[in-house]
Amino acid sequence: GAGKTCVFNCITRIYNATSGSIEFMGQDLLRLRPHQIISQGVARTFQNLELFNTMTVLENLLVGQHSDLRYNILDAIFRLPKALKHETAGNSRALEVLEFLGLASVKDIPAGSLPYNVKKRVEMARALVSGPQLLLLDEPAGGLTHEEVTALAGIIRQIRDDQRVTVLLVEHRMSLVMDVSDRVCVLDFGRKIADGTPQEVRQDPAVIETYLGATVADA
Repeated sequence: GAGKTCVFNCITRIYNATSGSIEFMGQDLLRLRPHQIISQGVARTFQNLELFNTMTVLENLLVGQHSDLRYNILDAIFRLPKALKHETAGNSRALEVLEFLGLASVKDIPAGSLPYNVKKRVEMARALVSGPQLLLLDEPAGGLTHEEVTALAGIIRQIRDDQRVTVLLVEHRMSLVMDVSDRVCVLDFGRKIADGTPQEVRQDPAVIETYLGATVADA
C-alpha cells in the first residue's frame, strides 16, 4: 500500500497523475500517451501477469515490438516488402531475446499453458524485446520458489550487465533486492525510511526493525 505499483502505472501512463511531472532522458512522460512510453525506452512487467495467453510465446514478443513496426495495415495485408522486412527483423529480435532468457524451446507454445515461473520470464522477455533503456519490474519474485528466485536474480544481473539496461525493481523479497541492487530505497507504509547501497540499508536500524530482523542483519 505504499504506492509502488501506482508510480509504475503513472510512469507508463496507465494512471493519470493529478500534478507534477515524471522526467526520463529529458522527456516529461506525463505529456505522452500510454502507447508512446515504450518508444521512449521504458518497458515494464506487471505484478499480475498480463500475457496474451492464447498467443504463442513468440507472438507475445512480436506484440512487444509494436513501437518498432514502421509499416501500415495495407503493407501487412498485401505482404509488401516493407512489412516482410520488419517482420523478419522482429522475428530475429524475438528469437534472440528468447535465447538469452532460456525460452527458445517454448517459443511455439501458447503462453497460457506454461508453468507460472516460465510465464514470469516470458513477460520479462516481452518487455526486454523492445530494447528498453529502463526496465520496470513489479514484484517479479511473487509466487516463485526459493530456487526460482535465485535463478531470477541471475537473469536480472544478466539484463543489467549484458544488455546494459537500467532495472527499477519493486520487490518484497529482501534477499533478491540485496542480491541484485546497486542502490536500495526502502518504504514503510508510503514513507521512505532508508536510501543507499545494499550494505548501508542492511545496517540501517529502521530497516532492521521493519524488514530484515536483527538476526539477518547481523549475519
